[in-house]
This record gives sequence, structure tokens and C-alpha cells, in this order.
Amino acid sequence: MTILKSTPAPIVSRKRATSLQLTATALSSAILLASAGAFAADEAKKLNTVKVEADAIEPAYKAEKVSSPKFTQPLVDTPQTIVVVKKELFQQQSATTLSEALRNTPGITMQMGENGNTATGDSIFMRGFDTQSSIYVDGIRDLGSISRDTFNTEQVEIAKGPSGSDNGRGAASGYVNMSSKVANQEDATSGTVIGGTSDYKRMTVDVNQTLGESSAVRVNLMKQDAGVDGRDEVESNFQGFAASLGLGLGTETRTYINYLNMRQSGIPDGGVATIGLDGYYNAIFSSTGALAGQTPEPVDSENFYGSTSDHNDVNANMFTVRVEHDLAEDVTLRNTSRYGRTNQDQVLTGINGISFVTPADPASWTVARSRQGKDITNQILTNQTNLTAKFMAGDVQHELSSGVEFIYENQVSFGVGLPYTAADSATRASQVNANLYNPSTGDVFQPVVRDGTKIDGEVTTYSLYALDTITFNPQWEMNLSLRADRFHANTTQITRQGTGSTVPVGTYLGSEADLVDELLSWKIGGVYKPVEDGSVYLVYANSELPPGGTNFALNTTNAANNVNNPNMDPQKGTNLELGTKWNLLDDKLFFTAALFKSANENEIATNPDGTSVQVGETEVSGVELGLVGAITEQWQISAGLAKMDSEIVRGNRTATNNGASNTEGGVVRFSPELTFTLWNTYTFDNGLMIGGGARFVDTTRNTSLISEQALGGRTLYEIDDYWVLDAMLSYPVSKNINVQLNLMNLTDEEYVASFNNSGARYYPGAPLSARLGMNFTF
Repeated sequence: MTILKSTPAPIVSRKRATSLQLTATALSSAILLASAGAFAADEAKKLNTVKVEADAIEPAYKAEKVSSPKFTQPLVDTPQTIVVVKKELFQQQSATTLSEALRNTPGITMQMGENGNTATGDSIFMRGFDTQSSIYVDGIRDLGSISRDTFNTEQVEIAKGPSGSDNGRGAASGYVNMSSKVANQEDATSGTVIGGTSDYKRMTVDVNQTLGESSAVRVNLMKQDAGVDGRDEVESNFQGFAASLGLGLGTETRTYINYLNMRQSGIPDGGVATIGLDGYYNAIFSSTGALAGQTPEPVDSENFYGSTSDHNDVNANMFTVRVEHDLAEDVTLRNTSRYGRTNQDQVLTGINGISFVTPADPASWTVARSRQGKDITNQILTNQTNLTAKFMAGDVQHELSSGVEFIYENQVSFGVGLPYTAADSATRASQVNANLYNPSTGDVFQPVVRDGTKIDGEVTTYSLYALDTITFNPQWEMNLSLRADRFHANTTQITRQGTGSTVPVGTYLGSEADLVDELLSWKIGGVYKPVEDGSVYLVYANSELPPGGTNFALNTTNAANNVNNPNMDPQKGTNLELGTKWNLLDDKLFFTAALFKSANENEIATNPDGTSVQVGETEVSGVELGLVGAITEQWQISAGLAKMDSEIVRGNRTATNNGASNTEGGVVRFSPELTFTLWNTYTFDNGLMIGGGARFVDTTRNTSLISEQALGGRTLYEIDDYWVLDAMLSYPVSKNINVQLNLMNLTDEEYVASFNNSGARYYPGAPLSARLGMNFTF
């Protein structure tokens, strides 16, 4: 193989170097102030408030605070919309993946991938923005476009609105954190055995065993073999092993050594053709088209257009060591180190455009297929040190969380696809079309191989941060957060020369891009507490997302229309939020309400002359309501409602096609205006529990284009709203065992769960399905 180094020198961008130095000095001073003030706290310390409660009911769904030490206050006093989904809730729903757990908060949708390479992971859109690269495990970014299982998850925490001061670079929507199970000082064994429709089989075991007065070990095991309800051939198989060793538990120095291995296998889903669905359009069926007057029928939503040799093999490993030491009564130092490695090997067959070969005979219509693959390895190495301290400075109380972080992230992606037709040609081999209405897995499928191309991207980040809650009196608090990141990204790429160049076709070319930048994130919030159990807050926060911050692939050609061009400025997200939070019914029920306005700037936009400029701006505003906890001792509830209005404030402006490609003034696609989620259970005196839930997703647009002409050019430009109803029944057959029945989609609603940008394919929502299981605890 011949590799020629491209002539342009590596692209280097360096910006705002002096701002980081100033911020680093300020944050270092804050950390020192925390240490000094904390050790002086014994002389001017407030007495801790003690609450005495007798026979208090346990609200199974209500959490008091998030797991991160960066949040020193309970949720009721935290000036931000944060939804916590506890394991008790998603276990009752038989929800086993992160995507399923996120159904318990409104304003989130799931989407598909492009170019035939359908997303196989947690492809999350939250409040109108892509959030897939802002998923964390125990406060550390989790890399890879994979589907995450919840068998080792204590609770899922969803922070909404840009929160760069919490974790560094991130999306304008916020982030999702999965808090892991760890060893504790209570001997316990629990687990589940579940069977269901589509040959669903799953088993989990969770064992925690004390080893002495201050040590314990916890082991979680999971095995799942399953088809997918409503889909032929598709399989979703998981197996997991997690171990946690706790040392010094209950003492002033605690150590947790945790290991996680997750494996995923099965046949991935390339989607279903959208022809015939409500909202489907193709010019061939218009009044001037060749098939004018003919109405196409939808395809069977169970159709599988791929090969049974398609696969999605994931092997994820994560090793974490966390040490905590109490320096004083209200001062704790924590150090967390992690090495994680995830490999994904995938071959998937996606579908694209339809060929109407014999117009009079729909049985002869075919759909194009593309065989693509992934061969990606992600690695992360991090060390994070955090100091939390509570102290008095005069008459003002400070609760400070400050620290330093080092993070190294790497992604190596090998080019994988159909082979080239000849050694001197850049033309790919083609995959034979599938019959549209009657696809066959017996077709001859082209092999998928490595093609010699490669992208190797790495990001190194050094960070300083300080988050302080200042209490002036029982009624007024202020939250101040500041974080500085030094961000260094590098991408090396090997491409294959095509036609139109003096370089011979098929020659492999090397290129490189480099970016050094400083990111400054902050949050400022005020909290007014009219009573102890309620608060009203106002908060303003930002986040920054530099080029290459999501896909580790800087653009090596300086393309003006590519957001990963290293000469571009970071995208900047802001969020203004006014809200209120209340603990009701003696702390058993938690109510939240918030008005918000999120914006994302420095997006790529197009001028009428065709030039690309970094002036794009998107705004999403709305209201979100939440209610979680216990209404009575028997009745538990979790509910949420979000109404969003989105607008592209500055987008594409074109001078051709009557403005058909204009997006300015349009809505953000994949952002339904109204979403609602509800789950509640009632437990009778004999232990019988009945539960049910509902999910509503409003009409979703597939395009931000504002021209009716452009809308008509979309294959499927929007999907209808839908309701999904679920039910659960649980009964204890003994002290340690109960049986649980889950019925999903009780009304057998037919709906589009997600679809791709072009509207050519979609995921159908799961039909009426059932799972029957046994839960045991000892």
C-alpha cells in the first residue's frame, strides 16, 4: 500500500491563551480558600439540623440529590432542572437500557443515523439538541455509540440546559449521568428472571457481601438473549459483569475498586421503508408523475432488509478506583482514576431510495441497500481530584466543591465498507436492491471489509473548576460555578484518492489537523426559599463545544461548511431558567416547574451567495413540569410534561429554488412541541401492586426548511403524534419472591418511534408485547 503525505502542513489553531491563565489563578485561589476556610470551620460552625421521623414511608421514585460531589445541595435547592430516575422505577417498567429509562422524562427523543449506517446506540436528542456525546458514567464521559444496559445502575440523572461548568465541553441540551452500584455495608442478594414475547430471556443477580466491619464486595451479573418485538430477524443480546470492592467503609478513608465488562451482540436493525406512511411524499405519485393517482401501500413493519450475517459486537471494559478521605468533619478529598476501552465491530444493511422498475406492478418495486460497517475503538484515561468543604466566612456559609481533572480520550475508526471494484478505481462495489414488499435474507450480500482508510483522533483536556453555594440567610442562596479547560485535539487521517486529481486513483493520502483552545464555562444562580421545603430560582449558564468535540475527527481540509474545521470557534450554548421546586406531603412528593430558554450559537449557516459562515443560531424555549414521589403510602407517581417552541434564528439563506433550502425561521427537527410521561403504582395491603403509565409524543418535523416546496421534497417530512399505554402487575408469592407481569403498548398503537433525516426509513414502535418475571431478594 502506497501512502503519500499530503502537502499542506498540519492545521493548528490556538486561541485565548491568556484567559486560561487568569482563570486558573482564580480557581486555584478558590481551592486554597476552601481548604483554609474548612479547617477554621470548627470555631464558627452552624449546628447541623436533625430531623426525627417515625415510620416514614419510603417514596421509591423520589431522590434527594444527585450522586456527583459537585452538587452539594439537595435537589430542592439546586437551581437547575435535574430529573433523577431511580432503579426502582425502571425495574418496575422492565426497562433495561438507558434509552428506555429516559422515557421517564419529557423533552427527549431518539433518532436514527445516516448514509445507511443506522445508529445502534443511545442516540439522544434533548430539548432540541444532539446529546449523544454527553453521556457520563459516575461523572466521567462514556465514549462510543453503543446501547447502555442499566443492570449496574443505581439511578439515571438528567441535567437539562448547558452545564459546561459541571463537566466541561458539552451540548447545549445538557447531559445524562448513570450512577453505578457500589459495595456497601448491608448483606443482600437480589435478582430477576424474565421471559417475554419475541423470545425474550433475561436474568440478573446482584450480591453484596460484607467482608468485615469496614469492607464489602458487590457483584452484578446479567445475561440477555432476545429478539425485538415487531421486527423479524433482529436480535439484541447482552451480557454483563460488574464487581465493586469497598475498603474502609464507614471510616474516614474509603476506597472503591470497580470493574465493569459489558458485551453486546446480535443482528442490528437497518430500519423499514417509509413508503405509504402518513406524510410520505414522492414526486412519482404527484399529479404530474408517472404513477399519478396511485396510492402506495405501506410495507409490513416487520420486514427485515438486511442479512442474517449482519452483526453488532461490542466489548466495553471500565476499571475505576475512587479514594475518599475526610480531612475534617465537613471536608472531604476525593480522587478518581479510570481507564475505559470500548470496541464496536458492526456490519449493518441500511435502506435508501426506492426504484419503481415496473410502475404498474408494486410487487417489482425495489429498495436500494447499503452495506456498511463500523470498526471503532474508544479509550479514556482520566484522573480527577475533588475537594468538598463546608465552612463559614463571617456570617456567610460556603459549600464549595472544587478540583482538577486530567482527561485523555482517543478514538480510532477504521474505514469499513464494500470492496472497491478494481485496484485502480475509487468506485465501490454495489449491493443488489431488495424487493420492497418482500425482502429476502437469502439474497447474495456483498462482503464488508476494511478499505485501508482510517481516522485516529485524540483529545487531551486539563481542567480546573470551583462550584460554590453561598448561604446568606435561611431565605437566600447563591450558586456560582466556574470551570476552565485547556483543550488539545489532534486528528490524523488516511483517505483514498478518487477521480479528478493528478494523484493516481486509489492512492492513500495522509493528512493531519491540530487544535489547541481554552474553554471557559460558568453558571450563576440565585435561590429564594420562602419556606424550608420550597425554593424559587433563577439561573444562567453556558457551555462550549469545540471542533472535534463530539466525534474526535477534526476536518483536515479547512472546509468552510464543516463545523469540525479547527479554525472554527466553539459552538456556544446558553440557558436562562426560572423555576420553582417544592417538597410536599412531609417530604414525600417532589414538584418542579421551570421556564427555560436555551440557545446555541456559532453554528454553520449559508448565505444567498452560497458561502458558509459561522453565524447560525438556534433557540428552544418552553416550560417543563415534574411530579415524583408518594401521594399516599400506597400510591407512587412519576410524571413529567414539557412544551417546547423551537426556532432557527439565523440559518441558511438561499437565492435559488424560491428559497426552498431556507431554514431561517424554521423549527428544530426532531423536537416535538409537547411531550408527556407518566408512571404510577398502587400497592394493596396484601402486597399486590398494580401500575400503569402513558407516554405522549407530539407531531415531529423531519426538517427545518420553511418552504412548502422544500417540505414536499422530503420523503417523510413529519410523523404523527402518538400515545403509548403500559401496565404492570406484581404480587409477592412469599417474603422473598414476587412475580411481575409487564404489558407494553396495551392498545397496540402503530407509530413511528424514530426516523432518519431524509425520511427514507424508520424504526416502528414496538407493538403489544409482554414480559413475565420473578424478582427475588434475600
